[in-house]
Amino acid sequence: MKLCYQVATPDVKIDESVTAYQGPLEKSFKDLSELGYDGVELMTLNPKELDWEEVKSLLEKYHLQAALVCTGEIFGQLKLSYTDPDEEIRKEAIRRTKEIIDFAGFLEADINIGRIRGQYNRVLSRKETWDLAVAAFKEISIYAEERKVRIALETVTIMQTNFINTLEEGLQMVKDVDEDNFRLMMDIFHLNLEEKDIYDAIRKYQDYNIHVHLADNNRRYPGHCGLDFEKIIKTFKECGYDGTYSTEIFQIPDQEVAARESIRHLRPILNAVYQK
Repeated sequence: MKLCYQVATPDVKIDESVTAYQGPLEKSFKDLSELGYDGVELMTLNPKELDWEEVKSLLEKYHLQAALVCTGEIFGQLKLSYTDPDEEIRKEAIRRTKEIIDFAGFLEADINIGRIRGQYNRVLSRKETWDLAVAAFKEISIYAEERKVRIALETVTIMQTNFINTLEEGLQMVKDVDEDNFRLMMDIFHLNLEEKDIYDAIRKYQDYNIHVHLADNNRRYPGHCGLDFEKIIKTFKECGYDGTYSTEIFQIPDQEVAARESIRHLRPILNAVYQK
């Protein structure tokens, strides 16, 4: 079990909507290491602009693991997706994903797929959209397998996309793609909005889950609002999950407070549940 915090690399545009710690990587890693985090989930946009050896060296310096590299800002800041009606946009989304896979492979990390999957639209039929996604996921999965990278498909609330909102839909996609390294991940914020019962959903789909995002039900730091994180984490543990938990939260009131309050709430729960 490891507790991670999401960190944006310097190539990601600084914005209030970004759910990650921002600034120079050395400061971000130092701050999070001193707070007691085990690792980071990196948010990047143009990994070729980064010095990969320096990133790895800084992770080692501050005793952090890079658990996952997320692809969210490929859509968030560039509006690229695998199911756009424009073929060139689809190709560019896949090309950029492969760059992130290369970076993740270098760091021995996984990647996730969030909003980059795209959405249903009026130009393409639902079947055409689904088939484009299957083809894209299969292509990047085969590419990632060669680099020993797993791909975690994140189910996302209807408020952000109308495509693959529930774990049932996500599992159907996993089965259609049919690649061993293409799996699901669970984001508690999204599960709280899209699943009838968070705990039943965790139990039903945990065999396909390889990563967890934690945020309270208002997308702020865990413990800020109403979700029962002790019960959530106990449920994961009872299902045999011993992987990475990572925050994905709005940096409110600021990133220092959000990071401090997240670990203040989560670390005692994780240590007690996992007896560490």
